[in-house]
Amino acid sequence: MRIKIVNLNKVYPGGKKALKDLNLEIEPGMFGLLGPNGAGKTSLMRIMTLLQSCTSGTIYFDDYDIAKDRKAIRSLLGYLPQDFRFFEKLKTWEFLDYGAGLAGIKGKQHRAEVVDEMLRKVGLFEVRDRWANRLSGGMKRRLGIAQAIIGNPKVIIVDEPTTGLDPEERIRFRNILSDISDKDSIIILSTHIVGDISSTCKKLALLNRGELKFEGSPDEMINLARGKVWEIFVTDMEYEEIKDKYPIISTIPTDGGMEIQVVADAVDGYSHKAIEPNLEHAYVYYMDYLLKDKMNMQVEAIQENELFK
Repeated sequence: MRIKIVNLNKVYPGGKKALKDLNLEIEPGMFGLLGPNGAGKTSLMRIMTLLQSCTSGTIYFDDYDIAKDRKAIRSLLGYLPQDFRFFEKLKTWEFLDYGAGLAGIKGKQHRAEVVDEMLRKVGLFEVRDRWANRLSGGMKRRLGIAQAIIGNPKVIIVDEPTTGLDPEERIRFRNILSDISDKDSIIILSTHIVGDISSTCKKLALLNRGELKFEGSPDEMINLARGKVWEIFVTDMEYEEIKDKYPIISTIPTDGGMEIQVVADAVDGYSHKAIEPNLEHAYVYYMDYLLKDKMNMQVEAIQENELFK
């Protein structure tokens, strides 16, 4: 299975451009779609799952075109939306049984076996008879991924799956995704939580304002920030100066001041040392430093052109 996104655009009524000439190829395995809120991730997910149409461009699932082969593509998909809902009057196993029926799993006895196996896989077998609306937030997300994968789809798309979950549930959810990943299927994890990407995905794409800004491995993105992440010890007064100069990643109060981490090409005038970056550092460096610098240069170029017209 391969996914190829070609010159994809999405413009909403009123002229808002959610996606701008997006070109991207996704191969089997875990793929991370990273970006801030409003980057266009959910619009892309909804187009890929055939819940809305694009303005122009297309997406290929192998040789299937979303403009022509919607029924065939729908049979390949499993989807967990950000706003996952279910019928309140169903028990946990009943909801998953309903999902299994929609996925084409035939035979009452066979379907019951598949449902119980899936409930064990996501850690919900012990609460199979609990009303679905009485599950905890983390359990509801696990039930959501269970309904998305129960038909063994070739493409699984999950949109902001760990938002609002506590750290233990986030880890559990990421482990479930890793366990179901195989060499033939594609799992697309769309999130603004960097830790979810760094823990599970070998490839990622970074969207910002509807445009593709980075495509590659987490390590390749981290390399962009190598030598650009600094640990600085400052007094309270110096902190007020620092926060206006550099993007701050973390702040730890210490005796006599603060120990902070910032991203910048260089730091002058403070006691500092370079530290090894992680993906969160790289994301902040890319979003709050590189992209803003490029935008400022573009604005300056436009202003200069206007001046000399």
